[in-house]
Amino acid sequence: MSNKDQLSDLYPFLHGKPQDEAGMREALSSSIRQKAANHVTVFETYFEKNNETIVMAARTIANMYRENGRLFTMGNGGSSCDAAHVAVEFLHPVTTGRPALTAVNLTTDVAMMTAVSNDVGYDHVYVRQIIAQGRAGDCLIGMSTSGNSANLMRAFEKAKEMGLSTIGLAGMSGGEMAKAGLDQCLVVECDSIHRIQECHVATYHILWDLVHTLLADDRGGLNKTGESE
Repeated sequence: MSNKDQLSDLYPFLHGKPQDEAGMREALSSSIRQKAANHVTVFETYFEKNNETIVMAARTIANMYRENGRLFTMGNGGSSCDAAHVAVEFLHPVTTGRPALTAVNLTTDVAMMTAVSNDVGYDHVYVRQIIAQGRAGDCLIGMSTSGNSANLMRAFEKAKEMGLSTIGLAGMSGGEMAKAGLDQCLVVECDSIHRIQECHVATYHILWDLVHTLLADDRGGLNKTGESE
């Protein structure tokens, strides 16, 4: 099916003759149902394929925290918001009894990012921070819907050289991120940026929960249901 045909199916009210109000409401409702159905399909396919990799990523992060490492997050545009979201989940756990864990959002320092962008280019905004703040045993998470963000790839490359663990969340074909030899790379194989981002949000919420579960198990704090006490 061509992109034009797909758009026509999702937005039939934008093609052909103007519709009456009742027809418009039904067209909009139909569009919602199609998007919701597509969301479910993409979710189920992604999590079925990446189940084990998500568990491995959770173990990577938990092992990092066991050794007093720090989590770093990065992304561009909407993915920069995801980077902030990941960091705050670990810094400010919403579930009672789960401890705050160190997480550094590399997208927050406007002065640093604009200085580096102005002086040497935007491709360097994250690698400069990793060089300055990262150390062996830390972990770097990067999110890109295309998997091709040059500034993320530079930071991942340097992080690997420095002995940090590396986790990527990508979309589409995975792009350069899928080829970079990261410790774990989770790819949402979908062309819709919105569906990709929705899977990313669910992924890092699940990672947060699994990491705390693994750390609680170290403390002997799991009850019979597998939840931390």
